[in-house]
Amino acid sequence: MDQLLFHPKLVHLPMALAVLMPFVTGGVLLAWWRGWLDRRSWVLVFALQAVLVGSGALAMNTGETEEERVEQVVAEKHIETHEEAAEAFVWASGAVLLLMTVAFVLPNGRSRQALLLSGFLGTLVVFGLGYSTGEAGGRLVYEYGAAHVYVVRDRGAIRGDIVTGDDVEDGDSD
Repeated sequence: MDQLLFHPKLVHLPMALAVLMPFVTGGVLLAWWRGWLDRRSWVLVFALQAVLVGSGALAMNTGETEEERVEQVVAEKHIETHEEAAEAFVWASGAVLLLMTVAFVLPNGRSRQALLLSGFLGTLVVFGLGYSTGEAGGRLVYEYGAAHVYVVRDRGAIRGDIVTGDDVEDGDSD
């Protein structure tokens, strides 16, 4: 598999799912409670949340793999901000998956309804954490110059000026 830029290629799946999951979860819950869909429809929500958790964990792992290389041009404190946001995002996604699983196996009743609602609210929290993670990652690339470690010319020389986060004053890299 092409290892070059694997992390940036991979991160978009969990980010997209973090945006979609509140809508999917809310829609399936509404349809389930109205009797339009049966209980089995929750499997779709569970499966998508599981993909979010798995792809988020994989994205976090690939980010850790590329961390040393990016530290050549970006201050570690900026990378740590992104890394900590990613960890919170993945752990919260896993907690929501657990809530969704327990809610599915419980019999009808107030406990299950409370867990289903908690799972839905959890998708909103995950959305917010995903936004923070993506924003921190975007800053690494567009504000602090993390992409410069991958921009090469003939003979492996880095093209252009490398701008670290501490050098950015007016947002202009020249």
